[in-house]
Parts: sequence; structure tokens; C-alpha cells
Amino acid sequence: MKKILITTGGTGGHVMPALNIFDHLNKKFDVKIVTDIRGKKFINKNKYSFDTIKINQISKNIFKLPFSLALMFISIIKGYLYLKKNKIKLVISTGGYMSLPFCLSAKFLNISIILFEPNMVLGRSNKYFLKFANKIICYNKKIMNFPDKYINKIFLTETILKKDIYDLNIQNGHISEVPKILVIGGSQGALYFDKTIQEILIDLNKIKKINIYQQVSDESKIDEIKKTYAKHNIPNSLFTFKNDIYEYMSKCDLAISRCGASTLSELVKLCIPFIGIPLPSAKDNHQYFNAKYYEEKNCCWLVNQANFEKLNLISLLKKIISSDAVYQDKYSNLKNISYQNKWDDINKKLIKLINEN
Repeated sequence: MKKILITTGGTGGHVMPALNIFDHLNKKFDVKIVTDIRGKKFINKNKYSFDTIKINQISKNIFKLPFSLALMFISIIKGYLYLKKNKIKLVISTGGYMSLPFCLSAKFLNISIILFEPNMVLGRSNKYFLKFANKIICYNKKIMNFPDKYINKIFLTETILKKDIYDLNIQNGHISEVPKILVIGGSQGALYFDKTIQEILIDLNKIKKINIYQQVSDESKIDEIKKTYAKHNIPNSLFTFKNDIYEYMSKCDLAISRCGASTLSELVKLCIPFIGIPLPSAKDNHQYFNAKYYEEKNCCWLVNQANFEKLNLISLLKKIISSDAVYQDKYSNLKNISYQNKWDDINKKLIKLINEN
């Protein structure tokens, strides 16, 4: 049985796809997961077995650079020894700092490498390791910054999601009498939503009663935000990180969301029209281009945080929840995309990919 290592770490945007890939492969292959300190908080310890290795970020401070490089060298040795000890035959990297020591070690050991790029902009670590990789799993062939000479390495597939998502009911394409709105700030961007989006939803509730599911930036803020919503008689469910956030998605009519690839993929599969507000600090502005792709397919509304105006968003929300035709237009386009995504089809594709590499 081929021994595979999936490396992941950092944000939920790296870790969640790694777990989904594991679910596709673990019955056919001997699959291990390795992550860093930040990444392990996104993994359900009761469901997944994984190893944690401390990987240090390379400092941009020129005075700390020698020390930082020394720590990275140690990380590469750790990666090399891990691959040797576990007799790994193939490494799948979902990006982030974890990719560096393990992909370099895999190159030294002549181990096959498969990269994963869910975004519409090629990630920096993926761009560097592309020349060493056998294949790169992508959702689109028109990825920004992708070198033409490596276009043949793209392995195209539908979005790779949790199997549980495929068993959930899709909304019927109509806004509920009391609209249910899901707010997703992501693991990095929820802080901005805590206050700004909260204020907007309170104002919207004065126009039409709503129900809120909201991701907040910190557990300690939940009571405070709950009290604010209670003061305005707004039913709500608040959470920080939730592995099965798609269960909230299946209950809601509309989402206001950051634009990480995993989050948008789940919203699209469940046919939830969304207002995308990309995280401005996202590397290479990849969240903007993720949302832009779906906006051009008329599946969502795109709002730029840089020139954001509170009244404009309230006006947009009012328009969406007041007009079934406006809502159904987006819903229909999402449905045309989502029906193509079937778990069994992706499973067969991925298993074939592994067998061929």
C-alpha cells in the first residue's frame, strides 16, 4: 500500500482541504497528516490522527534572518528524517510554511510531490515548488501568475469538499419569511466583522426582522455580541471556529463572507448566494480574485472593503431580501455550477492521480 504524507498548516484555508483530501484517500492508501502548531487547532483529534512539527516562519527582519534560516535548516532536517522514517513515497502539500521543509526534503529523497492550489492566484510556495512537482491539483486552468511552461502539470478537478456536505439539503431558492443570514469572517478576518457587520445587521433588522449565524473573532467576545443582538431582539447563534460550518450554511438563506477558496466552494455547493468581502491583507489579493470569478458568473455580490460604505451594504442587503427575483437569479446560477460536483467522481479522479504518481 503506497505511503502518502499530506503536509498542511497555518490557516484553516490550508488545513481543511488537506483533511478533505485525506478522506478521499485513506481507504485506498496508507495516509499520514503532518501539521504545524497553528494548524493543529483546525483538526478534530477524535477523527484524525496527525503529527505536529514546529516550523518557524522566515523573518523579514534582516538582523533575525541568520537565526531564522538556521531554524528553517533544522526544520528541513526534521522533514527529511520524518520522510525516511515513515518510508513516504508521495508528498501532497496544501501550501503554507509546512510545504518548505517537506517539499525540499522530498526533492532530496526523490519522492514524488503533488501540490494543491484552490485559489485563483498561484500561491508563492506553490510557484516555487512547481518545477519539482509531478502535478498540481487545481479548480481552474486560468490561474493568475501560473507559468505557461508548467500548464501540463495542472490536474483539474471540481472543488474538494467534506463528504457530509453532499448529504445536506440545498435551499429551495427562496428567501425565508425571516431571512437567515450567515456571517463568515474566516480564521483571519472575523475581527473586522465583529463590529462593522454587526452594526449593519442591527440596522437591517429595523427594516426587516432577521436571524443571524455569525463567526466571531474570539471566544471572549461572544457574550458581549450576544447581549448586543439580544438588546435589539435579533435571534442569533455565535461561534468562533467550527469544523462543520456547512451545517450552518445549509440552514441559511444568504451569507456575508470573506473569500477563502474553501468557504466559497462550500457556499457554492450548497447554492447559498453570498456577498463576498475579500480580506484586504490576503497574499497577492487572492481572496478578491476568488470572489471575482464567481461574480463574473453572476453567483454573488462583491464588495471591496477599501471603499466600503455602510449605507451601500444596507441598501444591497435590503434589495436582496426584499426581491425574490434578485435572489433567485444568483441561486439559479449557483445551482448550474454545483450539480457538477459529485464526491464519487472526485474520489475516482484523486485515486487515479495517486496511482499514476
